[in-house]
Amino acid sequence: MPTAPVTGPRSLTARRFLLVNACLLLLLVASLAAGALLGPGGTDFGRLLPLDPDTNSAAATLLLYRLPRALLAALVGMALAAVGVAFQALLRNPLADPFIMGVSGGAALGGTLALALLGGSLGFGLALEGPAAFLGALLATLLVYWMGRVAGRVDTTTVLLVGVVFNAFASAVIMFLESTLAATKTQEILVWLMGCLGYPEYATLAALGAVTLPGVLGLWALSARMNALALGEQGASHLGVDVERTKRWVFGLASLLVGLAVAVSGMIGFVGLIVPHLCRLVLGPDHRLLLPAAALAGASFLVLADLIARLLFVWLGSEPPVGAVTAFLGGPFFLLLLRRRAGQVGSN
Repeated sequence: MPTAPVTGPRSLTARRFLLVNACLLLLLVASLAAGALLGPGGTDFGRLLPLDPDTNSAAATLLLYRLPRALLAALVGMALAAVGVAFQALLRNPLADPFIMGVSGGAALGGTLALALLGGSLGFGLALEGPAAFLGALLATLLVYWMGRVAGRVDTTTVLLVGVVFNAFASAVIMFLESTLAATKTQEILVWLMGCLGYPEYATLAALGAVTLPGVLGLWALSARMNALALGEQGASHLGVDVERTKRWVFGLASLLVGLAVAVSGMIGFVGLIVPHLCRLVLGPDHRLLLPAAALAGASFLVLADLIARLLFVWLGSEPPVGAVTAFLGGPFFLLLLRRRAGQVGSN
């Protein structure tokens, strides 16, 4: 990946970077521990040892069900939050995120087409729906980017409008496909699209992590360029940033991350919108710190949201999709952010 001059705020120090990310890493570890140890039915801590899932049912629940699901939530949340930061920087628009821009919709459409036309089952694996979801996300990204160019430049308002329209189109195609499938397959796809984390095998987690972590690191490597893009495309060019090449890298990595996230978890909204906002309010706009911090915070956020979804089983008698939980948590919070932003603009 080509290098670029380091630009942006000079207040970032190694000490602050390590302190912030160390705290967020501890939060993630605590969230993973809570996600693994807590759940419907509770945990008999006195029976956890020995940690042998073949002979100990409590250990089997911990190691084969709760821990893999918590790790899956962490990887998906990390990917969505990092992509949200990248899209908001690239388009200089706080409303940009994979869900609103249509990238998640393209990934969902690609995965649904593969399952409808090629068969198979949603086992939260990557063999079938993973490549199809990535291709769908990539094509949706290219379409939104191409349609959003006005007079040779990307217009953020047009990009968001195209994303909303494409989401509606993708939803219509998915509903049509569901009407042609058997009832059991339709129900399976519907649950997946609502955002539902399953119980993956460790081999699936390893494959997902082997792509997600380098993808997030790749976006972080572009963070100095994102700082420059805050000055506008012309200003970034004057600082020596190859703007079009940066866009290609960001869109490519974002499509890969979102495609894989949707393949294993369905469409989970608000993670890429709310987490970057919250981190930006606390940490400031420097993407060299913001992007890794948002990735860690996004991982913790989705792990805890999934824990809430599982604990709601006790009161509801059924487990709501984690996508519904993130919407309930993220929707009101986003409205509060908009209210605060409007108040700040009105006072100036």
